[in-house]
Amino acid sequence: MATTSDESSASNPRQTTPATAARDATTSSDSPRVGTTTTTTTATATATAQPTIGEATAISTTSTPALVSTEATTESAATPAVASETAQTDVLPASHWAQVPQAEDEEDFDDVDSAYGDDNASSTASLSASILEYRTVHGRTYHSERGNAQSWNPNDAQHDESMDILHHVSTLMQDGKITMAHIDDSVQKVLDVGCGTGMYMGNVSNLRNALIYGGKAPIICSDFADQYPHTEVIGVDISPSQPQWIPPNLKFEIDDITLPWTYEPNSFDYIHMRWLIGAIPNWYTLFREVFQTLRPGGIFESKESSAVIQSDDGTVPYGSALDQWGRVFSEAGKKFGRTFRPVEEDIQVKAMQAAGFVDIKVYNMKTTLGSWAADPKQKEIGQYARLALEQDVEGFIMYMWTTVLGWTREEITVYAAHLRRELRSPNFHAYYPQRVVVGRKP
Repeated sequence: MATTSDESSASNPRQTTPATAARDATTSSDSPRVGTTTTTTTATATATAQPTIGEATAISTTSTPALVSTEATTESAATPAVASETAQTDVLPASHWAQVPQAEDEEDFDDVDSAYGDDNASSTASLSASILEYRTVHGRTYHSERGNAQSWNPNDAQHDESMDILHHVSTLMQDGKITMAHIDDSVQKVLDVGCGTGMYMGNVSNLRNALIYGGKAPIICSDFADQYPHTEVIGVDISPSQPQWIPPNLKFEIDDITLPWTYEPNSFDYIHMRWLIGAIPNWYTLFREVFQTLRPGGIFESKESSAVIQSDDGTVPYGSALDQWGRVFSEAGKKFGRTFRPVEEDIQVKAMQAAGFVDIKVYNMKTTLGSWAADPKQKEIGQYARLALEQDVEGFIMYMWTTVLGWTREEITVYAAHLRRELRSPNFHAYYPQRVVVGRKP
């Protein structure tokens, strides 16, 4: 899920779906560059009921992780209107939702642009039978049991569409930029960890071309990738969900990133990682693998979301379906051994510092949900974020809430109806935090 940006320091093919807007491939000059040394700056964002993109106050801090001040780190962690520990408690029982009367919809506020593409067919022609032996949970498919990986997201077409919409939300939140780090046009080798449908990597494979032309990155433009084939791009995920037709400089691999990596040390210029919430048992181990795999001067960018849905004006009260979303996921994460609160726990910053990264920058963001925002851009972001969630509520919660917490499918259905009603209402000024952290290997 994803939306306002504030800065702060501290394998195998599947179908890509085009996003609905052009991406601006250029990034701000103050972002870390691949292969160059930069100073570390921090900025804190003030949580407001009407979020805006790009408002930040610069705070200087040291570029050496071991010397990053506690004040800077703590401030960056506290920025996204963090819910207290009570967000992990006071979980209403699954049976509660059947007792809550379904209020009639006041009005259909669904003014989301419905022109979003439906191009999510998966290609499985070249995949081995063992990889395609998916698990089925209440009618939804999940990746096959492989290593230590446990993905709670379905890998079917319906959920792929939600994730592709969220990719579009992400680019809107970042003012059209697909990365917050500045990627120099001399970058030779790129790795995307948890690439999903490959939409992001399709853009990255064209990033070098867009940087050369100085324009906006197209969704997927194979002719650009053909003209500039010197950047090798690898996408890795646990499930085969990537496109059949890809640029020649882009390839996909299926692997479990929670196991020891097999890539050559010092072999990548840039590593991107996004939305691994609830899937990683040890973030410190994972970030050490990233550090070892990057070349000196290489850039690591991690983007994570929180499961905690909140408001700044009290319009997401305790007991609402929106409020319970984060509480139930937090409870499930504790039993699952994989947190759904990476933003609140400041995991990205702490794990980057522990691994040895320098020039760490943090970008705190708010992702509005629904059409309540007065600002046109925030409204658009909220509409798409709501669409992504609303069209597959069951897919997001089915595995964790049934398998881990014991909810029934019927209880899931009843809760989902309450959540959809709240998502459509302008009375809930809801959002959830996201955070991008960028660091450089010295």
